[in-house]
Amino acid sequence: MLQAMRRVLFIVIASLLALPPAAPAQAESQALTFGIVPQQSASKLASTWGPVLAEISAKAGVKIEFRTAPDIPTFEQRLAAGEYDFAYMNPYHYTIFHERPGYRAVAREENRKIQGIIVVRADSPIQSIEQLQGQTLAFPAPAAFAASVLPRAALRQKNIAFQTKYVSSHDSVYFSVADGLFPAGGGIMRTLETVSPDTQAALRVLWRTNSFTPHAIAAHPRVSEQMAKSVVGAMTALDQSEAGKALLAAIGFTGVEGATNADWDDIRKLGITPAEASGQ
Repeated sequence: MLQAMRRVLFIVIASLLALPPAAPAQAESQALTFGIVPQQSASKLASTWGPVLAEISAKAGVKIEFRTAPDIPTFEQRLAAGEYDFAYMNPYHYTIFHERPGYRAVAREENRKIQGIIVVRADSPIQSIEQLQGQTLAFPAPAAFAASVLPRAALRQKNIAFQTKYVSSHDSVYFSVADGLFPAGGGIMRTLETVSPDTQAALRVLWRTNSFTPHAIAAHPRVSEQMAKSVVGAMTALDQSEAGKALLAAIGFTGVEGATNADWDDIRKLGITPAEASGQ
């Protein structure tokens, strides 16, 4: 009897081994990752973007998982490796990571141009960027486009010598300038508008860059056109309800619109070199 049972068990195991590998579960195969550039702390991004992505998930009928990185350089590495199915990235990053690994623009913030700013304390005696001569200034990261690349380039064009300190996020710039750790720092209006009222009140915008196409929402090549359209459709529908408008307001958006690769040709025309983007 025991020998017969062993023989049956052997046949069952052999049959299972002969089967092709099982396909992943449907829920797992449909789960998508959405990487958000870490302009702010991971906890803050999760609290603001998490509900937005949950609503998009519900409308698109696909599970979307929030992702970010501890800092912008790590986010760049993950984009280069194609770790995210969708990603919200700065304009310069999009021009780079469109080339490799091939992220394609699918959406962007509606009715918004990105503009870099330099902030100082509200009570600072500094009234012009020329007064930043010889100072150490705070920036989020070397390749933070509007908050770092553009202000640094403008200062160099005006022959203003300065030292840089990279503090990992936009919020860290605002907090450190408000606390008097640095006389000035770079950011963008959208992130400045999302810090606490006390921090905003402690700061003053000293200078602004020209305006450019804002951050891209882009899909990795592995994401099908049909799936991308479903997700973009859910994004663009958010501002059609009061609840959706509230979710968008939490991330500093008023709406989302579709986008194409050519929308970022204004960034390409700047001819930003890798050395400039790396802060050299």
